[in-house]
Amino acid sequence: MAGSSAGRNGTRPGGPGGERATAPGRPAPGADVRPERTSLSVRARDAVRQRIVDRRYPQGARLVEREVAEELRMSRVPVREALRALVGEGLLELLPHSGVRVRRLERADVEHLYEVWEPLAVQASRLAARRVAGSAPVEPPGVTALRASLDRAEEAASDDEGTREVAAHTAFHEDIVALSGNPMLARTMEQLSGQLQLLFGMREEPQHM
Repeated sequence: MAGSSAGRNGTRPGGPGGERATAPGRPAPGADVRPERTSLSVRARDAVRQRIVDRRYPQGARLVEREVAEELRMSRVPVREALRALVGEGLLELLPHSGVRVRRLERADVEHLYEVWEPLAVQASRLAARRVAGSAPVEPPGVTALRASLDRAEEAASDDEGTREVAAHTAFHEDIVALSGNPMLARTMEQLSGQLQLLFGMREEPQHM
């Protein structure tokens, strides 16, 4: 598994793109602080999360481990770990003696999520701006990607393709967090990622707002 090879090479989850280890609490200059996405369980988690965000797994739908494993063409072990991780993220909820289902986000959930996300997003923006200003006149890695994601977000907002707009909006915020250079902030925001994408997409589902 790719995750085990990462461990042998001395990389650290949440480090600079899995390329090299960094000192605790201080990422290397130019580091991309997105958490690693290499193991089978992480791949399964991302695939299921995307299906939830795309509403291929609608809110309230029951997910059967065996069926999800067959759909993803994986064994049940990484899928089980993925479903457990998504329960931790708040996208799935446990059902007594019958697996998991996609959680329904209600108004209170949206309010609580925004109360947590807003100060983190503001802090990420401050750190990213400070990092860019401190590296002048040379731009740190990540600025070009941020500009490109902003352009995509603006283009997506000008059409009626809701799924595309959600993806572009999410990518823009992820690029800001990556540019912040703070791996702990990146890991925290990663935990909120799926619910945020649902929140961005819920404008098309007014019955949940």
